[in-house]
Amino acid sequence: MRPISHAHLRVIERPEASVPARPVNKWELLRELSKAQAAFGVSERDLTVLQGLLSFFPDDALGGNAEMVVFPSNKAICERLNGMPCSTMRRHLARLVEAGLLQRRDSPNGKRYVRKHGEDRVAFGFDLSPLYCQSEEIARAAEAVREAEERVRRLREVVSLMRRDLAALAEFGDEMQPGLGFWDQLRDKAALTARALRRKLSIEDLAAYRADLEALLDQARNIIDGPETEEMNTNDAQSERHHHNSNKESIDFEPALEKSGAAAGVPDVDTNEPVADVDEQDTRHLPKIPLHLVIAACPSLKTFYQGEIRHWHQLFDAAGHVRPAMGISASAWEEAQRFMGPEQASIVVAAMLERFADIRSPGGYLRALTAKAAAGEFSCGPMVMALIGRRSAA
Repeated sequence: MRPISHAHLRVIERPEASVPARPVNKWELLRELSKAQAAFGVSERDLTVLQGLLSFFPDDALGGNAEMVVFPSNKAICERLNGMPCSTMRRHLARLVEAGLLQRRDSPNGKRYVRKHGEDRVAFGFDLSPLYCQSEEIARAAEAVREAEERVRRLREVVSLMRRDLAALAEFGDEMQPGLGFWDQLRDKAALTARALRRKLSIEDLAAYRADLEALLDQARNIIDGPETEEMNTNDAQSERHHHNSNKESIDFEPALEKSGAAAGVPDVDTNEPVADVDEQDTRHLPKIPLHLVIAACPSLKTFYQGEIRHWHQLFDAAGHVRPAMGISASAWEEAQRFMGPEQASIVVAAMLERFADIRSPGGYLRALTAKAAAGEFSCGPMVMALIGRRSAA
């Protein structure tokens, strides 16, 4: 006689209310369980055995009025699993039972079979109903994993941008105040961070890198930002404004752009492909306009974003924060980052927010500008200078 296990007791105690209200596709459920496998304490090999068992169930959907007991022999299961040794298969089956995803329906002699008496049918084997009954819990766990992965992806992206900010400030600071050992410290930290980003880092590791980089960036900015620097930046801004005002090809906001269907020219992009790490980004995407000028031209951004914006990675975070409320889809945002670079894409979103009332379709407008960037025909500088000009004329 097989001993009673904790998993068996959990199945017995499961309330009726926990049974899903509708059938569930068995393969979709298996994919969700694969995403949430850590929450249920099962491995990929365990799920391979479960996949083999599901293949013996004749319907694609679990639930309804169908009995969910499969009764293949050990030999049939091992053959379905491409010759997995029987001892290995039984070990994985035991783990699935212990995880509460399967229940054994043992016959008096321990064999697996189905017995029919007229219209009555009694099957002995593996009951898949525990898997079906936990389908909603599995779906919630899988969604939680996806959300955690998205948080890690976003934090990794921010750390990558901060690393590039740090490297750029080190070079800029060394030109302004040569001989200061602090700039070598920044270069070393940027190089170490770039090396670390080649590995798979946990969210705790990424948060620690973000805190360290933020502290160094603030120190660097405090050293660089002085009376002479502010005066130089003002002169640079005036020179750049003069340059753009004298450029007859300078572009202003084009609210009619997406109305004419220009957005259709955006190249196809695999939206599942992650944005490249910062150390791999093409330097041609770096903005040639000071950050302080962007902030001066786009004051509306601070109304919707409460954080401080002193560095490019903070502007990127702010743009990502307001982007959903503007009606810009995640795919349009990722395409813009790919072809413009994260910093220029952030400037464009900030500038669009400033003239939001004039843009009928923000997502279409951004895609149209992305198409220009993909063709090498776009720069965010004229957009910013147009906003500066409007504020000066007001």
